[in-house]
Order: sequence, then C-alpha cells, then structure tokens
Amino acid sequence: MITGMRWFLRSKIHKATVTQAELDYVGSITIDSHLLQAVGILPGEKVSVVSNTSGARLETYVIAGKEYSGVICTNGAAAHLIKRGEEVIIMGYELCDTPPTPQIVLTNQQNEIERRL
Repeated sequence: MITGMRWFLRSKIHKATVTQAELDYVGSITIDSHLLQAVGILPGEKVSVVSNTSGARLETYVIAGKEYSGVICTNGAAAHLIKRGEEVIIMGYELCDTPPTPQIVLTNQQNEIERRL
C-alpha cells in the first residue's frame, strides 16, 4: 500500500471561454467569482490552465472577477499563450493523503454553469 501526500485534482472549470487577454497586466488569470465559489478556488490560488483550442498549458494564480460577469481573462505573459475566444480547462489541486471529491463544473460559451460533473 502506498502512503504519503500526493497532489490530487480538487477543482475544475471545464470548457470555459476566454473573454479577454490583457498583455499590459502583471500576470494571472481573472475568473468570474461565481465560478470560483462553485468549485472552491480562492483568489491567489495557483491553478493550471489548459487550452482545448491551442494545446497551450500554463500555471498562474487567480484574481477574482465580478460575480456573474462570465469573465475569464488571461493577463500578462499568459495572454501570449492563451487568447480571447479559446476554450480552456482551469484546474486547482490539493496536496493530501486521501483523494478529495473534486468539484467540477461544465460551462457554456457565456461561462455560465451548465451542470456539475
């Protein structure tokens, strides 16, 4: 039996659409606060962002956007890799010894929650 701490998926926003890409910003990704609350991601938390459109992958930290705005905005250097209109998956992880139950939402093109997965 394997024991010890491991990284597990804890939060996932699936098929979100990037609404903005702002180069003149000091890094990060801005995400609608409603989506953050729905999956348990906190402002400042490290996340992985994967583009279903281009295949680009990056790690950055989260800034909370206006609730129910639908905003998903890559900021700074991230805006070079993932651009407006791309479809993305945003994932948060947890270091623990027992796998958590991931909180996963599927969004529509307006970044509204379509359903929980």
